[in-house]
Amino acid sequence: MSAEVIYGKDLATQIRQEMKEEVASLSKEGIHPKLVVIIVGEDPASQSYVKGKQRASENIGMESDLLELSADTSQEKLLETIEQLNSDSAVHGILVQLPLPDQIDEQKVIEAIDPKKDVDGFHPINVGKLMTGQETFYPCTPYGILVMLKRANVTIEGKHVVVVGRSNLVGKPVGQLLLNENATVTYCHSRTKNMKELTQQADILIVAVGKPHMITGEDIAEGAVVIDVGVNRVDGKLTGDVDFESASEKASYITPVPKGVGPMTITMLLHNTIKAAKWIHNR
Repeated sequence: MSAEVIYGKDLATQIRQEMKEEVASLSKEGIHPKLVVIIVGEDPASQSYVKGKQRASENIGMESDLLELSADTSQEKLLETIEQLNSDSAVHGILVQLPLPDQIDEQKVIEAIDPKKDVDGFHPINVGKLMTGQETFYPCTPYGILVMLKRANVTIEGKHVVVVGRSNLVGKPVGQLLLNENATVTYCHSRTKNMKELTQQADILIVAVGKPHMITGEDIAEGAVVIDVGVNRVDGKLTGDVDFESASEKASYITPVPKGVGPMTITMLLHNTIKAAKWIHNR
């Protein structure tokens, strides 16, 4: 069999068109969703991500500001900036681009953002709400994966989901989101014994580790749905954590790298910002 490829890029384009219409409709009511992105320092990858977020915001008619702070910015100065944005009623979403320079405690910064403006979904209050199945802002990459699965009409309820990777950004929250959808979830990580035995049992396999081609066709079950979150640069080309060629011969659905999960991450950030604007205005 040959897998059906789920192109997040195409799906993101479709969803953003829907959002464009929603932003236009909100703007007629005097509601103008606004995202502010803060970047500290000049990390090239971070700058590229940030520019992508700005372009995507503008393309759907959403307001977006970029605050660029120098690499030697103090933690106190960054926290002051966040506090000002927390109290600005015109700002609905605040995102601080990670990673941050060594002099700044990332966790303190995440906790300083008003949970009602935490469109990244990283604040402990929003993480707690995700854990307890409450309506909240879900982290963008995990939420993008959930939306991809639903839009591809993949059944989640009752299925065995195996997540390879346990990061706070992707692994843990994506497992929780799918548990909330009534899947049975197994986590694998660097200390897992006999990992192949577990990955071969997965109806849905999500790989988010950052090791090129660590999962091959041998590691997956016939007909599994394979979601590759990894982004690795090998010989100047982007590649995933899954060996696409061998895995796509056994999977029923598979996401590519690039043009897979990545475009959905920014799309869900826009979704969360629109959601924040609606919440603040009781819509």
